Amino acid sequence: MAIDRKKFPPRYRTVAINDDGLESHSYVPGGLDVLTTDPLSDQPGANPEQFVGLALSTCLNATLEAIEKRKGIPHTSQVHTIVEMARDTRGLQFYVTAQIRIPGVDQATAEAMADLAERRCPVAKLLNGSDNVRVELVKEFSPVEAVVD
Repeated sequence: MAIDRKKFPPRYRTVAINDDGLESHSYVPGGLDVLTTDPLSDQPGANPEQFVGLALSTCLNATLEAIEKRKGIPHTSQVHTIVEMARDTRGLQFYVTAQIRIPGVDQATAEAMADLAERRCPVAKLLNGSDNVRVELVKEFSPVEAVVD
């Protein structure tokens, strides 16, 4: 369902640009400029998988921070997002697992906060409905080793 942009005009707008492909750079005019490279390359630079992970981790944790503030509790939430790229019958796919950890609150409160953050975070809403995306509450983060095949 399309949003009525006259009724709900944008509160913020930016543009992210990549004019030269993967082995180049991506940038936001007047701000961020990031060297980009293939994730399977040993060349320095960031890649789309990392951008997806950063977007989801940052948005979920900012949303959790707002929830903590509204509840009058200290900001302790942390979000680690694992992004894997794998081949399947349709080509390459991203598999995304966002792990939320909220120390200092009981399990029921943490579950309610994580659920609310997932429903409010714009990036999580954008990714909602994909079989390739999971958001989970954890007591400890999974150890992650980089895989380059």
